[in-house]
Amino acid sequence: MIDYPEKERYYLEDLLEIVRLLRSPEGCPWDKVQTHTSIRNDFLEEAYEAVEAIDLLNHDMMREELGDVLLQVVFHSILAEEENAFTFQDVCDEICRKLIIRHPHVFGNTVAETTETVLSNWDKIKKATKHQETYTETLNAVAKSLPALSRAQKVGKRASKAGMDFHGVEDAFACVQAEHDELQAAISSGNAEHMEEELGDLLFSCVNTARHLGIDAEQALTRATEKFIRRFSETEQLVNHSGKEMPDLPIEELDKYWNQAKNNHS
Repeated sequence: MIDYPEKERYYLEDLLEIVRLLRSPEGCPWDKVQTHTSIRNDFLEEAYEAVEAIDLLNHDMMREELGDVLLQVVFHSILAEEENAFTFQDVCDEICRKLIIRHPHVFGNTVAETTETVLSNWDKIKKATKHQETYTETLNAVAKSLPALSRAQKVGKRASKAGMDFHGVEDAFACVQAEHDELQAAISSGNAEHMEEELGDLLFSCVNTARHLGIDAEQALTRATEKFIRRFSETEQLVNHSGKEMPDLPIEELDKYWNQAKNNHS
């Protein structure tokens, strides 16, 4: 048993020390065997839970979930410290330097009075500090671990800075219609690989249309999914109230209940 002092309030140094103790020979059997790779998905899950708390504007939940995210940062830093790669202090040092470098309008003599100017300067500084000499390098730098819709939208935005973009939303939407036709032809061909390719092209064109509309494609799909769940729930209730079970009904009859649920909230 490790005797750690009970305090009225704990601080960052306590968190670092607690994680080191959990990783020590006398620590937790689970914590001792974790690696950067084994807890990779935990980091993603904790980040998504923090985002959900933000979406709900639930401060109690935000406090808890942000703590879970901080734990992930500390845990990875302790793992790196054990490998003599870097420390938590190195992480803090690097982000502080990055913030100072990328805010020359605050910590230097650059003038930037609008958000647009700030973002433009940020992109230029980021490209320089990351030694990105081509636009292709900026596209490749978009994290592959991002959700596909978010990554596609970010790639499209960066490509537009090189002039590779539609003139407007009408052209972007025309591409959706063209990709729809190509997918339809692929379906008719029965070629699975071709169908996957054309479906991907259709989704990518939808993301480009969302970008030109000023809509976050990831958020739009999330809201559409939530809407589907609400309507599905009401459809199920309507079916059950009629004394039936959904799996026993043909899709044509389920569609009638679905339309009723949809009309109830039109």
